[in-house]
Amino acid sequence: MSGDSRAVTIEIARLDEAGDLPLPSRATPGSAGYDLCAAVADETVIEPGRRALVPTGFCIAIPPGYEGQIRPRSGLALKHGILVPNAPGTIDSDYRGELQIILLNSGEEPFTVRRGDRIAQLVVTAVSSAEFSEVAELSVTDRGRGGFGHSGRGSRSAHSDGRPDRSSS
Repeated sequence: MSGDSRAVTIEIARLDEAGDLPLPSRATPGSAGYDLCAAVADETVIEPGRRALVPTGFCIAIPPGYEGQIRPRSGLALKHGILVPNAPGTIDSDYRGELQIILLNSGEEPFTVRRGDRIAQLVVTAVSSAEFSEVAELSVTDRGRGGFGHSGRGSRSAHSDGRPDRSSS
């Protein structure tokens, strides 16, 4: 991001096992995500329906006020069903351990992860702090308590009075 006045500096430490791997990088100047590569010593096969924790060989220091988001690579998702199941996975600014990626094979065939394969993307984004203020009632909205697809189909909830929903889901 050279020359970008909005660029944030991320300190990165290369672990010994990542000596031959590239630093995270963007595929194009317009890419939001930085590709992360697998630092596996041997090929790792992820069977359909199974997960694997894949090391990257790097530790990072994200500045306060930012987070790292781990996201799947669209090509792996489309072609092989390889997902990051907790996407976006959050890397907090106070975490200093190795970046490791949870990969899920939602496809129908075993998937092999090889050393240096681009397995996920890291997106760095600003985070807002929040303070919670407990109230007896919330403001009324048209949507009310409707959720999980509620705003896209059917009628609106009749319960839009702002009272907390204490019914079980």
